[in-house]
Amino acid sequence: MERTSSPLSSSPLVSILVLNWNGEAYIGECLNSLLKQTYPNYELIVIDNGSTDGSIDILREFVPRIRLILNDENLGFAAGNNVGLREAKGELLVLFNNDAIAEGEWLA
Repeated sequence: MERTSSPLSSSPLVSILVLNWNGEAYIGECLNSLLKQTYPNYELIVIDNGSTDGSIDILREFVPRIRLILNDENLGFAAGNNVGLREAKGELLVLFNNDAIAEGEWLA
């Protein structure tokens, strides 16, 4: 079967959630890679889990291209992600590590 591009209207909304905690060294590159996805219909939600490094300043530079949620404290992996999952609007939900880099076709 040949894969063809589908128009935006037939592409389900995908919510990509990135949980960050003190990821100053790599969060910028991570988000830049996600914002270059070829898939046409996604939202990018970043949940900061009470970072104490320069992460929040970096994250604020990405607003409004990302939806930023700031937790007052580190809730841990599961509870931190759950905060974002409750806010997600996508039909499909993806958890993505803050120290990973996505190729441009990854989501497609």
